[in-house]
Amino acid sequence: MQHRKLATIEDVAAIAGVSIATVSRAINEPTKVADETRRKVTEAVARTGYTTNAMARSLRMRRSNMILILAPDVGDPNFSNILVGLETEASKRGYGVLIGNTQNDPTRETDYLRFINSNQADGLILLTGHLPYGIGEQGNPVRLPPMVAVNEPVSNSDVPFVGVDNFEGARIAAEHLIAQGHHRIAFIGHSTSKAVNMLREQGYRAALSGAGITIDPRLILDGDGTTESGRAATEHMFVRDVLPTAFLCVNDATALGVIISLSARKYDLPRDFSVMGFDDISFASFVTPSLTTMKQPRHKIGEGAMDLLLALLAGETPAKNEVLLRSELIVRNSVSGPRRG
Repeated sequence: MQHRKLATIEDVAAIAGVSIATVSRAINEPTKVADETRRKVTEAVARTGYTTNAMARSLRMRRSNMILILAPDVGDPNFSNILVGLETEASKRGYGVLIGNTQNDPTRETDYLRFINSNQADGLILLTGHLPYGIGEQGNPVRLPPMVAVNEPVSNSDVPFVGVDNFEGARIAAEHLIAQGHHRIAFIGHSTSKAVNMLREQGYRAALSGAGITIDPRLILDGDGTTESGRAATEHMFVRDVLPTAFLCVNDATALGVIISLSARKYDLPRDFSVMGFDDISFASFVTPSLTTMKQPRHKIGEGAMDLLLALLAGETPAKNEVLLRSELIVRNSVSGPRRG
């Protein structure tokens, strides 16, 4: 019995009438090949049975063409649009995505790493702000796959980062409040552990210092980015009777908490107090007053992060280890000049 010779990429190229490089590109990056050329390659692959051989080669190479995304909370309003960008770019390049909702649980993070160990995922996107728990611990066999951090950088690591320029965005936000005439501007969201919060506070401080405004530490309050933390910080200010004329919040959820607290006290916003957010999540235009904020280019962040990760998987060295995109000032109704008299 004679065994049929396995088809090669050369066979596909000969039948399609194109180069070997074009065949490879049509299979691995189909969007970069003309429709007619892609059709010829597809027909040649079908005639030769090369698709089966390519799958077998993929198994031998222990590649899954899947990317694992670790997110602390898939309900975060920022996550969905970033995911769209991640998934869109992955799909263009022949990859799928797996979503691990860690819920900030170390055990869940460690469990999700089984996809890496069992070769069910080739690379890792981190929205957690830290390396997965368990990596690097003695006796833990988990290998380090190519990784890219999104939304929040991984401190004290060389993990590439793609996200918004938090420092610059917060500086622009604070400068907008200053331009409206505000000098007593509170910052809600102080943190010594979250890189995003620290960068946004640094931007706030830089804007005030640049305008010659003395920074009052009593106007800088802790916040974990939740609506409740914004409400609690505002109440704390009234208890201490140390009030600003404007609030710069670390994110839109915090700003919502500030608005809830001020509205409950029957203040007229923005006549009595101005409130500024950051992120421009879905509800920002629907609250009363509609929220002036900094818009993150979340879709582009997702696309850029996946593009960088797939470059790493291809063995390429990135030109930059940090890609920062600009946020956009969105002016609505929650900011005006300070009340006079």
